[in-house]
Amino acid sequence: MQHPVGPPLPPSHPPAQPPQAPGWPPAVPVPAGTPPVTPPVTPPGATVTGHFPLATAVADPSVAAVAVLLIGPAGAGKTTVARHWADTRRVPTAHISLDDVREWVRSGFADPQSGWNDHSEAQYRLARRTCGFAARNFLANGISCILDDAVFPDRPVVGLGGWKRHVGPGLLPVVLLPGLEVVLERNAARSGNRRLSDEEVARIHGRMAGWYGSGLPIIDNSQQDVTTTARLLDDVVARSLSSPPSW
Repeated sequence: MQHPVGPPLPPSHPPAQPPQAPGWPPAVPVPAGTPPVTPPVTPPGATVTGHFPLATAVADPSVAAVAVLLIGPAGAGKTTVARHWADTRRVPTAHISLDDVREWVRSGFADPQSGWNDHSEAQYRLARRTCGFAARNFLANGISCILDDAVFPDRPVVGLGGWKRHVGPGLLPVVLLPGLEVVLERNAARSGNRRLSDEEVARIHGRMAGWYGSGLPIIDNSQQDVTTTARLLDDVVARSLSSPPSW
């Protein structure tokens, strides 16, 4: 029998571990043969945003976890109606206003009244992504949400596509479009940078008329108070859940 010659081989050592950051516990090694973690599988036909399903047809729409996008010109009453609707639902519901999120920026705020440019567009996109992230988190925890924004039918940069991408395909858009005289009167009662010139309000209102014929549900709240408008919104959401609009 032959025997190995020469110096003995050094004892085997486990592979070196990467250095740990101060204050953090050492990494726990994964035993050999541990099966990989399998991500959850979405059931066929489920409508999802992120990793959770949005509501489809339900027996009682008033208690469904939904994401509603309330669209309309300045002075339409979007924020007031959205807040009231969220306050009076039978299930937990959050209100997310894009204008409020935009104004989180204090120093360097790109005021839309100063003109629409690359700076204001970048802040708008950032606010929309932030709203979408918040909406997905609320929905993932069983909390409905209603968002409001002046979305234009003829301008893709501020169109529905971005909202659908950030919130999910189950988003329910609803247009709030009172008459021009009503919008001008409500805008006159505003203050600060939320108040626009009459010319700007008329221009925005005219562009919003493009939603007619779009297939989206439209509520004319010219003669309706906030409570009645919120009730009409409930009816629209119920119909949209049973027969989602094509957009």
